[in-house]
Amino acid sequence: MDTYLFTVLYLFVFLLTSQVKAQQQYFRVLPRDLKVQEGGEAMLECEVANLAGQVQWTKDGFALGFLSVIPGFPRYSVIGDRRHGVYNLRVSNASLEDDAEYQCQVGPARLQKAIRANARLNVISPPSSVEILDHTHNSKIEIKENQEFNLECRVRNAKPAAKIVWYRGNVEINIPNREDQTIEVPGKNGDKRVTRYDTHSRIALKPTAEDDFAEYTCEARHEALSQDIPMRTTVQLSVLYPPALPYIEGYVEGETIRRGQTVELVCRCRGGNPPAQLIWYKNGEQIRMAYRTAGRLSENVYTFTADASDNKAKYKCEASNVMSKTSLKAEVEMRVLFSPAHVTISGPTEARVGDPVPLTCTTANSNPPAEIKWMVAGRQVRNATSRTVISPEGGWITTSNITAVVEPNRRSLVVICHGVNMQLTENVVSTHTINVLYPPSQPFIHGFTEGSHIPSGTVQKISCTSSGGNPLATITWYKNDKKIHSTVRTTDKSVTAEMTILTNVTDNEARYRCEAANSATEIPLFETITMSVYFPPDHVKIHQEPEELKPNEEATLICDSSSSHPPATLSWWREGIPVVGLNNTTKPGLHGGTISTIEMKINVTEQMNGIVYTCQANNVVLQRSVHDAITLQVLYKPVFDPNNEDAVTGIENEPLIISLKADGNPQNIVYTWTKDGLPITQQSSSNGVERIVSDGSIMNITRLSRNDAGTYTCEALNSQGSNVAIVNVTVQYPASIIQTSGNVIANPKEDATLSCTADGNPLADDTITWKRDDFPEFAARTSVMYDKNGTSYLRISGVTREDLGNFACVVNNGVGNSTFKEVMLIVKHKPEIDGQPLFLKFASDAGDTGKLICRSQASPLARYTWARNGAPINSNTSGKYYSTYRQIDQLVSESTLYITHVTSADYGSYECVARNELGFATKSPRLEVTSAPDTPTLLTVLNVTHDSVTLGWTPGFDGGMRASYRIRYRKVDDEGYKYEDVVGSNVTNHVVKNLDINTQYIFSIMASNKLGNSKFMPDLLSAKTSVFVGDGVEKVIPDDLLEKQDLPRIVIISVSVIGVILLFINIALVTGCMLKRRAKRMREQNNQTSKSATIEMYAPSSYNDTVTGETLSSVSEKSETYSNEEGNNEYMDDNRKPTSNSYLIEHQPDYPGAYPTYEMQMPAQTGINMAHKTHTLPHPHHHHHHLAHDQRPRARDDQSLGYHGGMSGKSSYVSAPSPAPPADGSYYNMSDRYLSYPPPLDFQNPPPIPAHPHLTHMHTPITPPLPANGSLVRHPRAVPPPDVLHNTSQNSQILQAQSLSQKRELTSFGNGYGVNEQEGHLV
Repeated sequence: MDTYLFTVLYLFVFLLTSQVKAQQQYFRVLPRDLKVQEGGEAMLECEVANLAGQVQWTKDGFALGFLSVIPGFPRYSVIGDRRHGVYNLRVSNASLEDDAEYQCQVGPARLQKAIRANARLNVISPPSSVEILDHTHNSKIEIKENQEFNLECRVRNAKPAAKIVWYRGNVEINIPNREDQTIEVPGKNGDKRVTRYDTHSRIALKPTAEDDFAEYTCEARHEALSQDIPMRTTVQLSVLYPPALPYIEGYVEGETIRRGQTVELVCRCRGGNPPAQLIWYKNGEQIRMAYRTAGRLSENVYTFTADASDNKAKYKCEASNVMSKTSLKAEVEMRVLFSPAHVTISGPTEARVGDPVPLTCTTANSNPPAEIKWMVAGRQVRNATSRTVISPEGGWITTSNITAVVEPNRRSLVVICHGVNMQLTENVVSTHTINVLYPPSQPFIHGFTEGSHIPSGTVQKISCTSSGGNPLATITWYKNDKKIHSTVRTTDKSVTAEMTILTNVTDNEARYRCEAANSATEIPLFETITMSVYFPPDHVKIHQEPEELKPNEEATLICDSSSSHPPATLSWWREGIPVVGLNNTTKPGLHGGTISTIEMKINVTEQMNGIVYTCQANNVVLQRSVHDAITLQVLYKPVFDPNNEDAVTGIENEPLIISLKADGNPQNIVYTWTKDGLPITQQSSSNGVERIVSDGSIMNITRLSRNDAGTYTCEALNSQGSNVAIVNVTVQYPASIIQTSGNVIANPKEDATLSCTADGNPLADDTITWKRDDFPEFAARTSVMYDKNGTSYLRISGVTREDLGNFACVVNNGVGNSTFKEVMLIVKHKPEIDGQPLFLKFASDAGDTGKLICRSQASPLARYTWARNGAPINSNTSGKYYSTYRQIDQLVSESTLYITHVTSADYGSYECVARNELGFATKSPRLEVTSAPDTPTLLTVLNVTHDSVTLGWTPGFDGGMRASYRIRYRKVDDEGYKYEDVVGSNVTNHVVKNLDINTQYIFSIMASNKLGNSKFMPDLLSAKTSVFVGDGVEKVIPDDLLEKQDLPRIVIISVSVIGVILLFINIALVTGCMLKRRAKRMREQNNQTSKSATIEMYAPSSYNDTVTGETLSSVSEKSETYSNEEGNNEYMDDNRKPTSNSYLIEHQPDYPGAYPTYEMQMPAQTGINMAHKTHTLPHPHHHHHHLAHDQRPRARDDQSLGYHGGMSGKSSYVSAPSPAPPADGSYYNMSDRYLSYPPPLDFQNPPPIPAHPHLTHMHTPITPPLPANGSLVRHPRAVPPPDVLHNTSQNSQILQAQSLSQKRELTSFGNGYGVNEQEGHLV
């Protein structure tokens, strides 16, 4: 049993082992060695059958990993499929670094053992370049014949090393002494795998002429190179060697050429590098260097026309190049036949009958020599001798001589010579003519009659004729033996010479001779005439004795005429009038004429200066005359023109020129101007600064001064003496005021006298006038007195307070502009305190120094005292208060009260009292905490242009800080606004620019400072830009409206009448309303209680919730400025009318739980815009509201003009229902009545605060809505709660760390606030 089990187990193991052996993993495809070119792709194959283990590749023993993407080897990747056992290694973009031993490894698995197989990857690289050192591809190498030199070829950067093969042409050559070398080029970091190889090969050459143009090529052979595109570089040899002998074509030596034949000699030379230079020479002289080449052939062609000089001439051609040691030559000698070009006969051309005439005939050079034959008078001459000589130009010259005899009855003898070249059968002929000479006949003159007279200037033609003779005679004219020009006319048998004469004085008694001659005459034949010519005198000349003429002397004028034929007649003329002369004499003159002379005696006076005497010489026969004139220059001292001005008037600051006239001889007169013995600077020596300069007889005052008036003297001086002229200068200058009586102080009902002294030229009684526009009874109450000292006195009778003011003293004398100066009449009166808003409310923060200003007008000037709560303030005695006094002018002064270290107790009203001997006035300015400014008031239009509007306004309370302004505007039909900030602080006018032409705009304004902004004024002010642009009158009215302008006249009249009726109705309604309101006001005043109580009377009870109307009236009663009696003493701006501040107050019953209200109404006044403040802010201490009284809708800012039971932002008044704002915008902007909250006070040691006596009566008042800009509408009987403080900033602050008892410190009158009257008073 055991054996059986063992056998079974053994069989099982054997079968299992056999199965495992049968499935052992192995390489189905073994890796094999590969070669790949650099940059190519290699694929190492590895396929495993029965794969069980992991497969990876190694490179030179370095494992590449089991991933298909091999880290660190981006160009390596394993391509295959594990299921099929394919693990091929792909190497992309092969480089030399990839040259290595690779191994495909299969790891063991289970019963499988590991297997591996190697393969070598050889990376080959073709050479990068092949070059022949020092020579570029296809370059040419220049080398001398039989000179040894080397060619070295280099193949670079190949792996493995490349092989070099040399070619001559296209035939491979094997040079036994060739030198080859291989050089390793190591790679980076000494890696052997990246080593490349450079191959060098050098061959030695000794070229001959056959190597010229031979090409040597170096070729690189490498297994990585394609055999179809070999890598080669080639050079070409240029072997320098001498040329061969030259040879001549075109003429064979011994050949005969005739003169005039065209000959072309061609010199050629073959071979030579460079090609040979060919030069032609003729008898050793270079004649042509230009040659041409074709390859190694040179050619020089010389073309010419054969002439005599080419006979026996040697033509030589020389060839040479840089390799020639000596020039190579070819030479020919030329033979040229030619006949003589001409023959020449020499000998006399004229002869007498019977004279022998020798003649010579000479030929030009000829080859062979020419023969000469003679012909005389048509007969051949036999046996003439001749001789031949060699010509230096080539050939021979033949000469022959004969003698001919002149026979009678012949006029000429013709001789002919023939030159014959017998070999060329050419004949040349020359002719010679001999003239036979005969003398001419006697010449005769015609065209002039002897003894006749010719006037000068006449054209005269005279001819001379001679007949016969051979040749014809030559006729010549002579004048007094001087040859003159003539015109010759010739016929067959005679010659005539005609001369044309323009007769002149030189022709009188002149001898004219005509001569005739020819070759046969030894002495010329001639004829002579004498001419008689009449001529006038050419000129006359006057001279005087003595040369200088002076008054009261006798002088002689002598006149001489030039030669005249017949003699001239002389006469004298004085200023064109004939006068008689003396001593008329004559004497012989030039050209056979006569000179005449005449004299005149004169007695010289000054008046004769400039007198003209004329002498006339007249030839009676010719009726021609000449003249000469002399102007007498009588020397005398200067004399001034009696018409010169002796008095001149000028205007100050204007130029004045005085010009005098003086006459004298000589006329170079020197003028000297003086004033008061002092000379006036001359223009030539002026430096440009002087006002008064003289220039000859002219004196120029560039800018006249009143000090220039006086007597000026002008002295005129010449060589004969001097004279003096006097000019009186009067200077007119504008009248000016030099003194006034100053400020005149007078008591009321007395007379006052004002004086004004003027200076000017001229001055008259009406030069000084007095004016005053606001003095209606000026003529009735004033009288004027004037004295001769230029002073005017104005007397005013019975002066009153209303007469106080400036009287204008106006002076005007008609020169320049009028000037004026104001003289103040001061009428003594009691003080009048300035009630402008500027002086009614002041602001300062706690801890700062507050300042209150009280300004008044009075005469004498006022003295000031200050009080607080009825108690006088002793200033300048403690550190709390101090005051200053300042006089502004003669009437106005001011006192400034300073409160140091302002606390809450210092806020409130103060009383200023101004006194003088005539009375006193009081005013109660207030000190408040700094706050946002009030809205400006009285926004008006100051000016309008086509594109701008100038606005002006009255500033409201500035809140104690510098205020700036912003203007808001829009077109009437637009909804959107435009805004414009006013540059600068506290400015009261501004120009809004860039507006549209002829457009209606609406304007508003607001103020702002560091603490906040006021509300914009309501949109009540409007203005329309004009329709004109400057002076151009450019209308912007639409054309369609212009076309409709001619309306019917009845329509225009009807509209006008209706408008007038409506205007009267409106005036009546306004008048009725005003009368009704005035009556109501009077009734209310009668119902009021007595106003004699002082401020101290209501101070203790002012902390209550309400203040009675009687108390309010008492406040107004206390200040004289606000009293009913002084209601007309309004404050006045400079040159501005008083602003009305009287108001009608309507009575209303008190409202339970609220305050009575006031309604302020203003009579409509032109030019005053009353604007409300319209924004509302709740008071921080009040939370109850009143029922709205007016719910009518309003547009824009106008909706809040009637407040809905609200309270003004800083005011103590509660609004009541009011009608819609009037269309003219006549609202008055009142200042706020309450202070803003001061900043919280941080006291280190708070002072003790006494308990308020009326705390038990306090209740929380109902707070009405507050206007956002602090504006106020005053309604009847509104009284402020005394403990209410307002802060007008947008974020209201509640005063902290202060109890109700601490509020007591903020009161100004007693224990609470009183009423602050700023811009008006209540009546």
